[in-house]
This record gives sequence, C-alpha cells and structure tokens, in this order.
Amino acid sequence: MHQPDTTPRRSIYYDYRVHPAWTPPSLGSPPARVVVVGAGPIGMALALDLARHGVPVLLLEAQQQVSEGSRAIVFTRRSMEILQQVGADRAITAAGLPWRSGNSFFRGQRVFRMEAPHDDNDRFHPMINLQQPYLEEALLDQIAAQPLVEMRWGQKVTRILRNEDGVGARLEVDTPGGVYEQDAEWVVACDGARSELRQMCGLRMEGASYEGRFVIADIRVDLPLPTERLAFFDPPWNPGNTVLMHREPHGIWRIDYQLPADETPEQALSPESLKARIDAQLAMIGHAGTSWEMDWCSVYSARAMTLPDYRHHRLLFCGDAAHMLPIFGVRGANTGWQDAHDLGWKLAFVLKGLSGPALLDSYSHERVAAAREIIDEASKSTRFMTPPSRGFRLLRDAVLSLSLSQPFVGPLFHWRTSRPHDYADSPLNSHDDDDALFQTGPRDGAPMPNVRLGPDEHLMDHFGPAFWLLHFHREGGVPPALQAEAQRWRERGVPLQIVAVRSGGGAAEGADRVIDDRAGQVHGRYGVRQSGSCYLLRPDQHVCARWLSLDARRLERALCRATAR
Repeated sequence: MHQPDTTPRRSIYYDYRVHPAWTPPSLGSPPARVVVVGAGPIGMALALDLARHGVPVLLLEAQQQVSEGSRAIVFTRRSMEILQQVGADRAITAAGLPWRSGNSFFRGQRVFRMEAPHDDNDRFHPMINLQQPYLEEALLDQIAAQPLVEMRWGQKVTRILRNEDGVGARLEVDTPGGVYEQDAEWVVACDGARSELRQMCGLRMEGASYEGRFVIADIRVDLPLPTERLAFFDPPWNPGNTVLMHREPHGIWRIDYQLPADETPEQALSPESLKARIDAQLAMIGHAGTSWEMDWCSVYSARAMTLPDYRHHRLLFCGDAAHMLPIFGVRGANTGWQDAHDLGWKLAFVLKGLSGPALLDSYSHERVAAAREIIDEASKSTRFMTPPSRGFRLLRDAVLSLSLSQPFVGPLFHWRTSRPHDYADSPLNSHDDDDALFQTGPRDGAPMPNVRLGPDEHLMDHFGPAFWLLHFHREGGVPPALQAEAQRWRERGVPLQIVAVRSGGGAAEGADRVIDDRAGQVHGRYGVRQSGSCYLLRPDQHVCARWLSLDARRLERALCRATAR
C-alpha cells in the first residue's frame, strides 16, 4: 500500500505543514469531470483556471505538503498576469522581490548588463523572486476559497485502467487509507518532470540532455547587493564553468554552480564540498569570511525535451510533464503556466459542449510549437553555459576572451529569458481579418498588451473568462449588427463581452464595459488609427482577430474559427 512520507522537510524559514491524507469512502469516489494529477504550481493554477470557467475539478497530490526546497524562484511578468487571473498575484507581489537587471562577469570584469523592458503601462515587474513553497501557499489559499476545486492530499496514481476517446479515463489511486478507482471525463497530468502518468503511457520525449550538471544551493547570508541576476563565467575556483546567483526573500541567496564532469551528486552535496565552494564564491565577490547557513540544496541536470503531442486520448499533459526545459532563462514554471492558461479555457469549452475535441488539438499545436521554440533558444544558452563538446568550449572561451576588450561581444551573453509565446500560426486565428493592414499593435496570436488606465487600474484588470471584443470608436455606440451577433453567441452559451474603447465623449450603447481613452493610451498601444477598428481576444488574452472595420459576418467567421466549430 502507498505510504507517502509524512515527515516535513524544514528549511530555516519555511515551516512545512503536513496535510491529512484524504481517505476514500467505502462506496468509492464518484466520477469527476476533470482530474488534475499533481498539485504543484501548474496543477493548482490549472485547477483554479478551470474553476473560473465554472468547471468542477478534482486535484490529486501524492505528497502531503507543498514542494520541498526553493525550486522555481523567478517568475516573469506574463506569469504574474496569468496568476492575476486566478487571484494569487497580490500575495506573491507582497512577498516577492521584483527586479529587471542582470550582470555577467568574466575574470572580475563586468562584460554585459541586461535590462528587461519595463514602462508605466506594466502592472508587474519583468521578474519577481519568491521561493516555490511560498508561491504554492498563495495558490492553496485561493483553492481553499474555491468550492469548485476539491483538493486531495496523499493520493498516488498507480495505474491508468482506461484512457479512451469518447469514454473517459479511469485511474487507480493508492492512499494511506486504501486503494480506489477514480473515473473522469478528462485527466490532466501535471505531475512534473518525472511524470509517472507519462511513463505509464510509454510516451517518449524528443530533444536533448546535456552533460552539464549544477548544484543549486540556497544559503542564508547577509550580502549588501541588489536584487539582480549575477552570472560568473570561468571563475578561478570553478575553472571553465559557470556560477549564477539570485537574491531570494527572507535573507536567502541562491547559488547555482556547475560541476566537473567526473563528480557525482553525492560528492557535490557533501558538507565539505558545499562549504569549500560557497566560501570560494563569497570570497570572489568580495565577502570572504562572511558567515552563512545552508537552507536547501540539490543537483540539477539541463534538459531540453518535449512530447510531440500533449494529448493522448483522454489524457492531457501540461507543464514539466509535457516538456523539460533548462533553468537558464527561467523557463520551467513560467512556460507551464502558459500551458495551463492555454488549456484551461479550451478544456472548459469542450466539457460544456461549446466546442469539439478539435479545440484541444489546438492546445497541443500551440504549446508544442512554443516548447520547440523555447528549446531552440534555451539550447543556445545551455551550450554557452555548459559547452557539450570541445568545439563548443573553444567558441565559448573565444567569446569570453574577446568580451574583455570588445564591447560588441557583450550581447552574446544575453540569457534569452522566458517570454510569452506568439501563436502566429494558430489554427484559431482568423484567416480573413485585417491583421496585415495594421502597422503596429499586437498581431494575431500575440498576447494582449497591458495599459495603465488609472493609479491602480490596468486594462487587464477588466478581462475575465470570456471572449472579448474591443470596439474602438470616437463617439456613439456599438453598431446594432455587432450587438445582435454577440447576443446570438451568448445564447449558444459562448461567453462574449463587448468593451467599448472610446476616445470621445457621449454614450457607448451596446457595450458590456466602457473604457474612456481620451489620452489615447489604449489606441496607441493597439495600433488603432481609425474609428470602428476592433480586436477579438481569446479567454487566455491572446489576439485571434483584428479589423480596421467589422461587420457581423466577419465576427461570426472569426468566432467559429476561434472555437474550432
């Protein structure tokens, strides 16, 4: 029988709470519409997103506590925009450390400084640092307040008994209180890089593993340094290798350092080895002899791999269960949240009968393409950080040497951070809109840009789980034909809201929401130059159509395509 480890792992500052395991009743567990396996950051965010769309979710977690160790610590602006949709952004913002800069050093000299874009229209900073357990705690608070999500701790899926299109799925679940079977219409695997559900299906990932391995060490230490990403190439105490540093909340610093090829994880994690290397790193940055305490450590291997398809009958894959990405460029959890945000509304539409299963094929199409693009970019960073061959090392070392005297080499150190994927080739994008006629603004497939509307008000604050038609005009209301077409779609059950973005005064009849844009901020950010222009936004905030002028028939065609009807 499954006996999960109930002993909490305690860091210096995070007190792990052990949650009681759910015990199956004698009559078994009733069928569920959706079972999400894995209550990490991605599984919890997906469950909350589905609940936003009115879908009840059963969330199964094999452990009885949140993740051990800091793990993912850097979260991007796009991730925060997604987490805002599920209500967890304020707690994370209050606890985290925002930042936007990074420095790369070679032989004691700064050879590159990165500045992430940020302006007054952005609600969130480009990046924010927070240890994963605290982030999971913020998501758990939202789940506790969400009646449509049932959370079960201590639930280990041991077998897939059925996984068929048109029938549903059946799982065997082992708990401290016994084994039971769980039926579901759909199952989503969010059970991480070592996904047991993926292994049960015999699915293989495509891509590459790299020989470079890193120690991840969280230490409590007082360093008078700003919150920035620090990268050190070929340091004297770790020749030929790379060291990264990040500040975390609660007086913790993360140090990631590459290991020699012949060193085992056991050797690397010995107290003597950890102390010698961390002391050497502190001495190198001018803080020799500074006292510190170990909080958490692990060994990490860089991989860049993805499943070729994220749908396997009634089983869907999301996050690290679908792909494994290098940590360089903060791509792991940040990519997983984009998966979840893409999948959530599509699975909800299928469950409600608003779309057929083809809509889920578009999830795989979009997110596999995103993973492959990320793998291509991440592989460049990984080969620079951990050269896989003598030839790559020669090239990397030549860049390092040139960087000391040639400023043009500096941008080669850019770490190509995670960014929101542009679904330019999505099958859901309109094929007959005016996308090509716009000179600026977000193109079809791109995420919507945020705009500041007031001291604590942004455009994205107004967008919930629905399709949104932005109608830009100077005065007057929304044309009656567009109002009538929107109403027809609502009567079919498709949530569609009209937002009037007006630059003049007067009434805005026919709109569900009105945004006064007399300063032209929204018009400018969206590249709108003429009255009557429109944008159609998906529930995950990506553009699927835009027009210089719009009639009811064009809107109908775009919505049919966007819902895979």
